[in-house]
Amino acid sequence: MSKRAPPNDGHQGPAAIRRATRRRADHRPGLVVLAVVLGSPARADDTALRAVLFGSMEAGASTFSAGGAKLAFDRFDRDGPVALVTAGVGVRREGGGRDPVLMRFTALGAALAGYQFIRDWGAVTLFAGPEASWEALSRPGHLQALPLRAGLRLHGEVWARPTETTLATATVILGSARGDAYLRLSWGTALFGAYLGPEAALYGDRTDYRKWSVGMHATDYALGGYRFRLSAGGQFETPLDRWSPYLALAIWSTL
Repeated sequence: MSKRAPPNDGHQGPAAIRRATRRRADHRPGLVVLAVVLGSPARADDTALRAVLFGSMEAGASTFSAGGAKLAFDRFDRDGPVALVTAGVGVRREGGGRDPVLMRFTALGAALAGYQFIRDWGAVTLFAGPEASWEALSRPGHLQALPLRAGLRLHGEVWARPTETTLATATVILGSARGDAYLRLSWGTALFGAYLGPEAALYGDRTDYRKWSVGMHATDYALGGYRFRLSAGGQFETPLDRWSPYLALAIWSTL
């Protein structure tokens, strides 16, 4: 799910990048798992990897949790077709002031097909496919179920190694079922067994809801057979015009 920026050392050629990639993979096998999730190359001895299971939750003024799987039809270490299946549920508060306070419950699902392009500097993966959304609005003594909506989702991710010890990512998701868009950018440097650094995200949908998030993340921390990403920071929501803290956790494992 990724595309990469060129290395920041203008004197490094493709051969040097390949050697750096091999050295890092040998010393940090967990990066292979992270790379699989993000769509980047795997080590030669990890070419049997065919699937990654993942789950995530973000808790704040609004809460959303999701899970799914990324599948490779050939191998994760070279160009080829891939698939992404996801499902999630969330809740957020709407209204207030002169408007009644509502709770919006959402359930989402998507089955996407795509293609990954592997290069010496990283990889880019693009997905497209159908999605479905069901929502309900709740207020004291009343629950209104909204019609099921179906549409098209476009999903792309960029995975970049600007240097041997840094990681940069970008995620863009566009969906027509809810008329929503999501963008996340992150950067990190290898410290204490993970990539630590800043992140920023933006989300909006056709209800005029907008959410901006800025925080810090620790990505690719290993525990047992699992890898983790922990994020924390602050978020601003409109039209509620309020700041609140958020905490997010993602976990993934290969099959």
